[in-house]
Amino acid sequence: MRALGHRVVDLLVDRLTVDGLPLRRATPAEMRERLAGPPPAGPQPPEKVLERLERDVLPFRSRVDHPRFLAFVPGSGTWPGALADLVASACNVYAGSWMESAGPSQVELEVLGWFKDWLGYPPTAAGSLTTGGSAANMTAFACARENLAGAMRDDLVVYVSDQAHSSVARSARVLGFRPDQVRVLPTREDLRLEPGTLERAIEADLRAGRSPLLVSANAGATNAGTVDPLAELADVCRRHGIWLHADAAYGGFAVLCERGRRELQGLEHAESVTLDPHKWLYQPFECGCLLVRDGKLLRSAFEIAPDYLSEARAAEGETNFADLGLQLTRTSRALKVWLSIQILGLDAFREAIERSLKLAEHAARRVEESKNLELLVPRSLGIVCLRRRFEGADEAELEPRNASLAAALERSGTGLVSSTRLHGRYALRLCILNHTTGLEDVDAVLDFLEHEEPSGEPARSHERHPDVTESLVPPPLGRQPLFASLAADEAEQVAALASGREAQPGETVVEQWGSERDFFVIEDGTADVFVGEEHVATLGPGDFFGELAALDWGAGYGYPRLATVVAGSPLRLLVFADGALAELMRFPSVERRIRAAVHERLPRT
Repeated sequence: MRALGHRVVDLLVDRLTVDGLPLRRATPAEMRERLAGPPPAGPQPPEKVLERLERDVLPFRSRVDHPRFLAFVPGSGTWPGALADLVASACNVYAGSWMESAGPSQVELEVLGWFKDWLGYPPTAAGSLTTGGSAANMTAFACARENLAGAMRDDLVVYVSDQAHSSVARSARVLGFRPDQVRVLPTREDLRLEPGTLERAIEADLRAGRSPLLVSANAGATNAGTVDPLAELADVCRRHGIWLHADAAYGGFAVLCERGRRELQGLEHAESVTLDPHKWLYQPFECGCLLVRDGKLLRSAFEIAPDYLSEARAAEGETNFADLGLQLTRTSRALKVWLSIQILGLDAFREAIERSLKLAEHAARRVEESKNLELLVPRSLGIVCLRRRFEGADEAELEPRNASLAAALERSGTGLVSSTRLHGRYALRLCILNHTTGLEDVDAVLDFLEHEEPSGEPARSHERHPDVTESLVPPPLGRQPLFASLAADEAEQVAALASGREAQPGETVVEQWGSERDFFVIEDGTADVFVGEEHVATLGPGDFFGELAALDWGAGYGYPRLATVVAGSPLRLLVFADGALAELMRFPSVERRIRAAVHERLPRT
């Protein structure tokens, strides 16, 4: 055991210190050739198995700890954290009940106490370390529903920003919220949720007899680092008795430095907060966290006491973490946090976060000063979203050329970036988080993006934590000229999806905040568009409307109707029922028009 342990540690140290590519791809066929086959009937020499692990498995992965891995959300762990995971696995620590794990349970209480103090939460708050932010978000949704409403009801409504993480949609789906019970609210040009937008959506639902339950706000959105105006959103929620949840999985631990605390102002007002120590607290995967301001609510939502666990029930002063979340059998994720901070000291983490934020500010300045690069939204926390300008290229050409540029960067081995969409516009996305990343690494990647010419076929970037709006990328179906560009068989497919409708002058075709998701193209007549009381547009033949509500934002959820459309004259319409727009988006010319329209219209709503 000792000899094998020494050999494994040597393997790991060698692999962690060797230079390499940020990402090494492989085809399924290649991996099957290397690894396929039945399990051995008898034992194999450990040295041979480890050699195969080194040769055929470990090289084919992303190096999320690489100093030039600036894609997705990097993961740059600490060696004490890794050793703590080894301890937890080797001792097979069960951290579900105080009876069986008093030591690990107290360590978790200490770690959670640190987190509460950093965020400004009261001592009466409670929490639990989870597998990650996705599990923490789902736990928060369940806690809010159980305490405010009890069992699932048809009238409950939750509100999310269109910049929310995909796990928010997954949480709503798993907990049984139907598409008409999730309001996806549009954000401003800076991608922040406007409190007035939330207020108007809530008031519309109250008038319709619905019951607003929860708002999920961003405290460092994965997509672009956006921090919503948390204090103002908290005021709206308090007035209406709604639970405010803050998803701070990416950005939350930036509160450890003064610069980050300023950007996350208001986080302490949320009823619950999701954190991810495996991001900006530099822990090995997996390690998430949920904190709930009123700790009693977490226990009341999840505590179940079957007879077969009677001996393990918590006595006065004891904490059973199995009573505070989804898992009964759970290991100790707190050991790695505790050991890392005890050995390295908290100042090391503060300095690493501060350095990341300074590097992101440097990157944003370089982009703003560049003749070739364009900053698409203001930098937020450690995320910078940009694209390369190409002379004479329109929006339709910029996407494939920037995708080719990202693919060329990967092939060169210089670094790795990922892509996303910002209100329909394709963006290259740098996430600066690794404690090993330096100024020279950021500059090397920006030098490539600024000056190198893209070549070869673009490789589509896949967000591990995608902006949910990309998976249901916006939408309008354009004018009849759009249909005219389709081939005959494509036109037949479109015609099969459409039905007809007529409306008389003054008739409301769609009403703001409604949940219907049909998409309309005007064949003849005019229609007036109102946002609230403001008249914002008059549409005519060939124009379309309803695309924003018709998109699939994620897990079947979408925007509510963001405007009211009224017939200004006798109106003849083509109607594409809920779900048909996704079929229309398969045609590239349609998709381009839809993206352009979404980018133009969303800010006006």
